[in-house]
Amino acid sequence: MTARLKGRRREVARLLGRFADWAATDTAVEAVILVGSYARGAERMASDVDVVIVTSDPDRLARSDSFAPVLRGAAHLRDARWGPVRERRYRLPSGLQVEIDLAPREWLAVPLDAGTERVLRDGYRVVYDPNGRMDATGVGAR
Repeated sequence: MTARLKGRRREVARLLGRFADWAATDTAVEAVILVGSYARGAERMASDVDVVIVTSDPDRLARSDSFAPVLRGAAHLRDARWGPVRERRYRLPSGLQVEIDLAPREWLAVPLDAGTERVLRDGYRVVYDPNGRMDATGVGAR
């Protein structure tokens, strides 16, 4: 592993710590989950960070960008919708791209939707989950 990738991993670890701290201050946030290549330990320098925020109010979070301080000077790149999930993509000053997916609490409803199950079975890591929502899904972390 290169020194650059090690540095990128440290940057992502700090970012996830800030997400956990922020989530604990917002009562609408029910869970923060890392998915994608960083969750699987298969990241490369070109990989983005995929963060799912499970919330009781995704529209408010999308409008307010209350998580913006976590991103520390990131540039907003684009928004998209994937069914009930609202995606917001940012580029940090380091060049690292962060995809934030704002998912309604129903995204984790059991039985899981096929798309949700596919995302989670591909690998995830819990960043914040004070009520054990991820344990209730029956999908073990990888």
